[in-house]
Amino acid sequence: MRIEEFDFELPEKLIAQTPLDKRDASRLLVLDKNTKSFADKKFTDFVDLLHPNDLLIFNDTRVIKARLFGTKITGGKAEIMIERIVNNNHALAHLKTSKKILNDTIFEINKDVSVQVIKKEGDLFYIRFHSNLPAYDILEKYGHIPLPPYIERSANLSDEKRYQTIYAKELGAVAAPTAGLHFTDEIFKALDNKKIKYTFLTLHVGAGTFKPVRDQDLDHHQMHSESYNVPEKTIQMILDAKSNNGRIIAIGTTVLRALESKFSDENIQTGFKETSIFIKPGYAFKIVDALLTNFHLPKSTLFILVSAFSGSDTMRKLYQHAIKHEYRFFSYGDATFIERS
Repeated sequence: MRIEEFDFELPEKLIAQTPLDKRDASRLLVLDKNTKSFADKKFTDFVDLLHPNDLLIFNDTRVIKARLFGTKITGGKAEIMIERIVNNNHALAHLKTSKKILNDTIFEINKDVSVQVIKKEGDLFYIRFHSNLPAYDILEKYGHIPLPPYIERSANLSDEKRYQTIYAKELGAVAAPTAGLHFTDEIFKALDNKKIKYTFLTLHVGAGTFKPVRDQDLDHHQMHSESYNVPEKTIQMILDAKSNNGRIIAIGTTVLRALESKFSDENIQTGFKETSIFIKPGYAFKIVDALLTNFHLPKSTLFILVSAFSGSDTMRKLYQHAIKHEYRFFSYGDATFIERS
């Protein structure tokens, strides 16, 4: 497969730059898997699409303030984008500077915190924090919310709340699991009233989720690695739902990737593991039956994933419909509900 097969033209005006006033005020484009037709709905209609034995699974990762700005003693500036906290003093990070980055280079964040480059590891740099504070506290105090590269503005105080799901719990993501951004307390009450079961897993979304596919041949693309955990309770609820003919509904592609990774193992064990699964057309899905997700970038691994899930032709037509009817795209945009082809 060639990457050009997953390209489409997206008007820039459809890229949502800010969230709506209310999380659940977004639109919802629904795919009928039998007729391949589309229905234009509101997100508040989502609960009406669910069946009694369905199980919804959410990603409870919490976005950290992963973006730092530093200055070398010589005056050169750097943007430091944390990919993963390793321990209280060390992290893996993307560094953006105007000059080549050498080992032992030090960037001052402020008078109390500096960052030392230890070594390069692939596309990332292994760095050390010099501070009396542990790494997570440094980010919380001095970091900035890492908005996606297609949002062409700086993060503000509103983003600290809105670029976070209301159920975010486990610190570690540098990008939000955006399908969950639409959910409100009112939506969860509606789920409870309808007796729809839901549960959680954790996948710490990395900055690699925005990494473009540079290889023309998809077989040559190397996916980034992310850390995930599917708790024993969630595994048991999945098995119970399947035994009652309920659908396993992933709230977002991060949940889908975690579940498909977990159930690819011969021995389904709990605890944090790494996944670099690349789901593309031809992949045999093992566990997820339906997916709620936002709209994705052209030629991205996530658009390739949804094409694998519901069919490439169907996804091309669905996205053409979304563009024609001016749905809002990407992290702060609208959502779509699709079932497995």
